[in-house]
Amino acid sequence: MRLGLNLGYWGLGNDADNLALAREADALGYDVAWVAEAYGSDAATVLTWVAAQTERIDVGSAVFQIPARTPAMTAMTAATLDTLSGGRFRLGLGVSGPQVSEGWHGVRFDKPLGRTREYAEIVRQALRRETLRYDGEHFTLPLPDGPGKAIKLTVHPVRAQIPLYLAAVGPKNLELTGEIADGWLGIFFSPEQAEVSMGPLRAGRERGGRATGEDVMTGFDVVPTVPVVFGDDVAACAAPVRGYTALYLGGMGSRDKNFYNQLAVRMGYEEAAATVQDLFLERKHREAAEAVPHELIDSTALIGPPERVRDRLAAYAEAGVTTLTVSAFDATLDQRLHTIRTMAEVLDASGLGA
Repeated sequence: MRLGLNLGYWGLGNDADNLALAREADALGYDVAWVAEAYGSDAATVLTWVAAQTERIDVGSAVFQIPARTPAMTAMTAATLDTLSGGRFRLGLGVSGPQVSEGWHGVRFDKPLGRTREYAEIVRQALRRETLRYDGEHFTLPLPDGPGKAIKLTVHPVRAQIPLYLAAVGPKNLELTGEIADGWLGIFFSPEQAEVSMGPLRAGRERGGRATGEDVMTGFDVVPTVPVVFGDDVAACAAPVRGYTALYLGGMGSRDKNFYNQLAVRMGYEEAAATVQDLFLERKHREAAEAVPHELIDSTALIGPPERVRDRLAAYAEAGVTTLTVSAFDATLDQRLHTIRTMAEVLDASGLGA
């Protein structure tokens, strides 16, 4: 198992801190630093900034929003980032949600599975520097009734194949991820309930003919983002994660379409998920955080003394996690630096490091 670092969003007053974290993770031997985007900072610019000031660590988009860019623009950006970073770029894609897709980008959130499949196919075709022609339900290149012509990418990426990851939550999207991607970007992953996600991923791998039997997940990168808080008091360590969990279960999407809330339901937290969402949508954010079950936090985060976290790592490895992305939930930069250093030490002591 390898370690990744979640840098999240930029421009929230933590810019210098995030760069310091990326540099420290680079020095510690972390495998990859991931950068997100929603409707603030864009991931591509930040990834360029981070790559320019690190040496060995990969940089990855978690994610580039599919409705925000044409597939050809994503291929151009990926190729440019891979070239500028010396072959250290990983391309993570996601459809976002209907509120951001339609409200911010003005793109209908319809048929996301088919759109994602076609999008990934075009991106890969472009990155192979093939003359770009595509005739699909959602994308047609070149347009058939105008002066456009089929052309190919002029940039030569360093990697022969830039790794492509999909962020997926729902079962059908997970199957698609297993079928067409090189890795999965996960959230709220519980080793004890790994089958909720790993089952559909395996089904997709088998359907895509990429591997079979016991080797079905070989070569596929399973990458959950995991909140990490070290401390002697487990309940106190869970406290910083409560608001984050409540935000996703209650506020990331509408009442009828919240993928994270639906995930919590599939994990067996139907009643708690409904309560958290009701409270959050009523703007009772503190009460919503308090309503998040401790068991849910404990099963999807790494909290407590280093020895406890070390023992929990075995469960993640056994569940099939290949890259564990650390999200440090600490108040200060010094504390977050301590967290990523301690996490590297814990992984080394566990004997599970790749």
